[in-house]
Amino acid sequence: MKTLTIQVTVNGEAFCKTVGVNMTLLEFLREELHLTGTKLGCNEGECGACTVLVDGKPVNSCLMLAVEADGAEIFTVEGLAKDGTLHPLQEAFIEAGAVQCGFCTPGMLMSAKALLDKYPKPTAQQIRKELEGNICRCTGYDRIVKAIILASEMNKEG
Repeated sequence: MKTLTIQVTVNGEAFCKTVGVNMTLLEFLREELHLTGTKLGCNEGECGACTVLVDGKPVNSCLMLAVEADGAEIFTVEGLAKDGTLHPLQEAFIEAGAVQCGFCTPGMLMSAKALLDKYPKPTAQQIRKELEGNICRCTGYDRIVKAIILASEMNKEG
């Protein structure tokens, strides 16, 4: 199998790794870096469970090759908490009851972070529009929308 060496920054840490040219970013994060918070759902870019931020933009990591991320800054759910303190989004998801089975939560949190970076005080309509690529089968989305509004009101990091 053909390989290439890539350099990426993941959650603030620089990595230089040799990867197969057909390895997805999702596989790279989970198998090479052991960051298993990013979930494999549909493997077709439809569910959003694998969403990470690449250079600040939400990306379905199951659809992006690791070699395409060469030189990029990647942010995963593991990067949210700092020194054992939950990110305001994580706190808000817990407080609003937006976490049920939890499978979609990492992707939802990443999409929500990108949303709050773009719209620090979003409307419910903006939230629903920006989360269109993330599927949750448990919550009905109302609690997720409430959690993101709550996080925006906390007005910390975004």
